[in-house]
Amino acid sequence: MKRNEINIRDPFVLVDEGKYYLFGTRGATCWGPANGFDVYVSEDLDSWSDPIVCFENDGSFWADQNYWAPEVHVYNGKYYMFASFKTDKTCRGTAILVSDTPVGPYKPHSDGCVTPCDWECLDGTFYVDKNGNPYMVFCHEWVQVGDGEVCAVKLTKDLKKADGVPRLLFHASEAEWKKSVHHKRTGIDGYVTDGPFMWRTQNGNLLCLWASFSEGGYTEAVALSDNGEIDGNFMQIDPLFMDDGGHGMVFKALDGKLYLTLHSPNTHLEERPFFHEITEVNGTLKRL
Repeated sequence: MKRNEINIRDPFVLVDEGKYYLFGTRGATCWGPANGFDVYVSEDLDSWSDPIVCFENDGSFWADQNYWAPEVHVYNGKYYMFASFKTDKTCRGTAILVSDTPVGPYKPHSDGCVTPCDWECLDGTFYVDKNGNPYMVFCHEWVQVGDGEVCAVKLTKDLKKADGVPRLLFHASEAEWKKSVHHKRTGIDGYVTDGPFMWRTQNGNLLCLWASFSEGGYTEAVALSDNGEIDGNFMQIDPLFMDDGGHGMVFKALDGKLYLTLHSPNTHLEERPFFHEITEVNGTLKRL
């Protein structure tokens, strides 16, 4: 199948052993009851396999709604999926699953969510610092705190649980271009943080991609650590995309080119994964 036939949000591409593996939130079930994730496989970023179920709730998994933003990272020879889940009785949070292969099947690895149980959280991503310490970077949701937060928490070496308390990296309101949004169910207005993703440039800079809203709609933003590490102060720099597309990540293609993938438009059942070629310029990312 072709890219424009794939209805997913929050696209994530794993490049592994000569193939591309595309994960994402199922468009049809993103806002309500859900039971799994799919992966699409390609060798050229153009033609993709039909969806392959890589995780499915067989009735024993604890969550039954809002299966969001699966990311897969290779760590110590295994494939770890970071994904967000929720029930009516629990806060939304990110849990970790594991598989021996990129296409699954993925099985629960962490004991429930790694994010704080009394925080509404989402979109955990994986990061390993220069000393080999594993971290999860995630969003503390604006629906709970008003001004959305991007936070980082150290993980145990086995990725089973958090190893310490979360540290705030930045607020959504720090972006000059931000636009407040209204939440119909709670009636609150605030600033969104979505989809963090960490990228180290060739000159050693550490970037955090993340998404929010501007006058152009859903926006793919970038923050820069002032010391090149997760414990630095993150400063907002020029966004990558401000035309109603976001929750992106960066990957290096098999030919060595860099790509930004994100979903656009940010409209239910119309979301598609897009691939934009990018390059590194002066320690940051620019679209070509």
